[in-house]
Amino acid sequence: MRLAARAGRIAPSPTLAMAATAKAMAAQGIDVADFSSGEPDFDTPEPVKAAAEAAIRAGFTKYTPSSGTDELRHAIIDKLQREHGLRYEKSQILVSCGAKHSLYNLAEALLEAGDEIIIPVPYWVSYADQALLNDATPVFLQTSEEDGYAIDAHALERLITARTKAIIVNSPGNPTGATYDRRTLERLAELALCRDLLLISDEIYEKILYDGATHTSIASLGPEVAARTVVINGVSKAYAMTGWRIGYAAGPKDLLTAMANIQSQSTSNPCSISQKAAVVAFRDGDVFTEKMVAEFDRRRRVMIERLNAMPGVHCRKPTGAFYAFPNVRALLGKQGPHGIIHTPTDLANYLLHEFKVAVVPGEPFGSTEHIRLSYATSMETIVRGMDRLDAAFKQLI
Repeated sequence: MRLAARAGRIAPSPTLAMAATAKAMAAQGIDVADFSSGEPDFDTPEPVKAAAEAAIRAGFTKYTPSSGTDELRHAIIDKLQREHGLRYEKSQILVSCGAKHSLYNLAEALLEAGDEIIIPVPYWVSYADQALLNDATPVFLQTSEEDGYAIDAHALERLITARTKAIIVNSPGNPTGATYDRRTLERLAELALCRDLLLISDEIYEKILYDGATHTSIASLGPEVAARTVVINGVSKAYAMTGWRIGYAAGPKDLLTAMANIQSQSTSNPCSISQKAAVVAFRDGDVFTEKMVAEFDRRRRVMIERLNAMPGVHCRKPTGAFYAFPNVRALLGKQGPHGIIHTPTDLANYLLHEFKVAVVPGEPFGSTEHIRLSYATSMETIVRGMDRLDAAFKQLI
């Protein structure tokens, strides 16, 4: 059978692949310290689960409008107005099967052969692949670890061509945990307005912040900016609802209509039961989120302190999300038990097979010097895993 050429441009999600490998090893009784998973280890809040149970008992198990229920879309409108001062009509909101699905709908509606999309590096693994699936070219904007992965507006402007269609904005970011300040966002908005570009603002980690960091939605910088911004968000990270698969997009009506048409011909509506649960999450979930973030902060401090005490490792303290992204450049080129460790992938395989620690290598995020660890896991796992990492790295130095 001859497959479409686009299928050969991408690979399975490496983060999901590593998480699946770690879980398979654990199912075999192997004690793995798993730092690969990009999801909260907390259970979904009880009121959210109760809303889902009530929906089932009430028979709310049929198709809904393919763009989402009116109830949920209005809850999203209220959330965006309350938290960011943004005003949308129902036709500007599309509920999808997760934020990743929202991004995919957007890529389908926006990109075609010859288009370019600018993606700051390091980046979430699916941004580039979704562009490639739609015959577009990802253009990578290098950032500096020393500068906190901030976007240099001048470097960005040099990458813009007549083919550039959009810029990805991800703050707080995966994998770095970096956050953009208001001035950075203002510079990006100025460029987008000047060069007629769409801003794609992935805000899925907006509520997971530390050390006084705050989140500003770039769409809130003014009506002209909102008119060329698509906000992407969902319930997975803030409310520990990764498996419920509810995300949303908010943006210009014509673009959101195109995205909705695409969704109507693919998945149709998101799960009816999950939509009922999401309404309660948006309405009542923030107290849960605050407690979860406080615990993430405690874990973050322990993990970063331990990593920075290890030989050959330097780790910047993240101000958002729940990932550490340590630089392991000093460990590359060292002799491992089965040969030279040349790359972060080699290092990740060494850690998994020799020390039973699961991390995600940096290459899928655009880095040849880092690995990613999630601290969305128990403190006991963090302590055990840090002990193993310390021993593993000492064997290489």
